[in-house]
Amino acid sequence: MKKNLLSILILALLIVNIVLTAIMMFSTMSATKKTSQLVTDIASVLKLEIEGTAGGPTVREVPLSQTETYNINELTIGLRPETTPEGEETGPVKYCLVNIVLSMDTKSKGYKNYGDAETMAKYESLISSEINNIIGSYSMDELTAPAGKEEVRVKILESVQKMFDSDFIYNVSISDIKFS
Repeated sequence: MKKNLLSILILALLIVNIVLTAIMMFSTMSATKKTSQLVTDIASVLKLEIEGTAGGPTVREVPLSQTETYNINELTIGLRPETTPEGEETGPVKYCLVNIVLSMDTKSKGYKNYGDAETMAKYESLISSEINNIIGSYSMDELTAPAGKEEVRVKILESVQKMFDSDFIYNVSISDIKFS
């Protein structure tokens, strides 16, 4: 009799264990689905960020065979002075000497209007002024930060594309930057 009672007790505990395991499985499945959806959402946002945003500059691959460059050499730009947290300037004004290379797509519609060397030379002072305004709004510490140069490059590209109302200039390269 004791063996039967012990068998019935083991069977009851086994059934309770199966029921509790099923409840636990169903409760964790919803959390797992939510976590999976969150990871998918984050991955889709990161993919959008890598491909470029709607408000940012057009990022595209252009073969080297249809790329023309325009150099803007040795711009001397006064940088924003370093400041303390209280807003006081901490030292003398710093300058940077920079060379900029604009990469242009020769198959683009805007290139036909603006892309030749003579036309670009006419607009060089306007482009230089935009570059001066953008780089001059940064301090030396901000420009030497890991993301500083890339941020400036993207802002210059956005500004130049807006200036020409075209994306025939598809890349801006900061080929050389020196500080004094």
